[in-house]
Amino acid sequence: MIDLYEYENNLAAKGYQYIVGTDEAGRGPMAGPLVVAACLLPINHKILGLNDSKKLSPKKREALYEIIVKEAREYHIEIIDVGEVDRLNVYQASKWGMEQCINQFQLPIDYVLSDAMPLDIEPEYLAIIKGDAKSASIAAASILAKVTRDRIMIDLDTSYPQYGFKKHKGYVTRQHLLALNEYGICPIHRRSFAPVIHAMRRK
Repeated sequence: MIDLYEYENNLAAKGYQYIVGTDEAGRGPMAGPLVVAACLLPINHKILGLNDSKKLSPKKREALYEIIVKEAREYHIEIIDVGEVDRLNVYQASKWGMEQCINQFQLPIDYVLSDAMPLDIEPEYLAIIKGDAKSASIAAASILAKVTRDRIMIDLDTSYPQYGFKKHKGYVTRQHLLALNEYGICPIHRRSFAPVIHAMRRK
């Protein structure tokens, strides 16, 4: 069984005191913003039930989001709109968002754990493949990002109810593709994503 706190505990044992985890939500969808978060958890304090956001139910994510917001020493969330995602590409937008979050910290960060993303930052960092399932700090950031993005997509569903954003959150599903074919694109579709490009060509 993976110990989510192993990376943080090992770094703390080496003298690091301000260990930040960073992750994103929304690299895969063809609609809606990309959301990036970075979170600094207290050392030697465990949040029960913390896990990779993808392995949690929406209800559990919401509950953990509230706990993380209250118990984190500091956290930052960056919302990157569709235009920036298209301009930068989703990979570079994720990287830029993580760096923006990290640069906003008031506490003196001395180590960063990222979910598989190499970063151009001053503090030392480690990019961990599938880090949201291996590091508590990254898992916390993944929950902050995922819940924030889901809330945004649920709000956007009221403006564009025909697409079903409340259900699929902008991901490429059969329902979403059918709606795209019937209604065409809307302002929050990512023009750089293949299904959206095909839909624009059909019109």
